[in-house]
Amino acid sequence: MPVPESFAPVMTDDRPATPSALVAAGYVAVGAVDDVPMLEGRRTTVRGRRIAVFRLPAGFAAIDADCPHAGGPLHDGLVADDCVTCPLHGWRIDLTDGTVVGEGARVGVHDVVERDGRIYVRPGAGDGIAGACAGHGDGTGACGPHADRPGARGPSLDGAAT
Repeated sequence: MPVPESFAPVMTDDRPATPSALVAAGYVAVGAVDDVPMLEGRRTTVRGRRIAVFRLPAGFAAIDADCPHAGGPLHDGLVADDCVTCPLHGWRIDLTDGTVVGEGARVGVHDVVERDGRIYVRPGAGDGIAGACAGHGDGTGACGPHADRPGARGPSLDGAAT
């Protein structure tokens, strides 16, 4: 029996409504909604780019996974007031626009959407890092002592804690 039009789901944004349409539009399925607890983050890799996905009361947010200051694992940070606090040196990153509060730097923001219990991310354009490490950076966004820092360990949407 067909669903009456008045009961059809109403999309509140202009992103594709179905998982197959999301994939066709460049989104990548990164995990299940239940994989990301409320007010926590998880790291994933999409097209070679490390991305942190956060679950907020109003939905999901996705930003570059590494803090522009020292490469800290943002997915392991504390989440409050639509911001994540880097666990290494306390930089606060606004999850809605990627700005680092009070620092003049920013991280890349990525489009994220939930459909049918799955999380889909479409990476944004650009390199994702603007500004330099205020502590010991050289203006390139690649903080010298931390530039070779491997990915931090912690919860991941990539199937393992990495």
